Amino acid sequence: MDQAQNNNTIAGISGSNEISTVDDSKEKLNQVINSNQKALVLLHQLKLTVSSFTPASQLDLLQRLNSLVMELDNMAKLSDKCNIQVPMEVLNLIDDGKNPDEFTKNVLNNSCIARNQVTKGKTDAFKGLRKHLLEELEQTFPDEVDRYREIRASYAAEAKRLAQSQSVLPNGDAKVKSEL
Repeated sequence: MDQAQNNNTIAGISGSNEISTVDDSKEKLNQVINSNQKALVLLHQLKLTVSSFTPASQLDLLQRLNSLVMELDNMAKLSDKCNIQVPMEVLNLIDDGKNPDEFTKNVLNNSCIARNQVTKGKTDAFKGLRKHLLEELEQTFPDEVDRYREIRASYAAEAKRLAQSQSVLPNGDAKVKSEL
């Protein structure tokens, strides 16, 4: 076996290990979710048993309590195998009776807005630099700057014409014709 085939075989093995690790973690998570759902069912049954309690149903109540304790123990054992970290903010939102999706929405919005502002700042800085360089170049090399502007205008016109002929917007998006 030559070196290239050996490298491909090793890469294939590590790739399959990564896939099996992902599958294992998903399986463990599914086991925890199933255990959680089973505990919720047991709690509901326990609530029904307690709400209609009679001395004759005491044995049924004890059995359901034992089942719940065993399921909670099983859930604790399964959860030790999962490595899931939940931000405290999410837990606080849940404690306050709010939807935890708000946290995700706020984090995404805030990080996207911050990145957008950074990108906009960089873009504005480059526009300012370009403008300043063109002003300086125009004072030193007026003929070359005029030629540059003519070339740039002709390329922009050509790109616009080509985009219109190919049903592509100037930003690269494709035009979609609405069917009525």
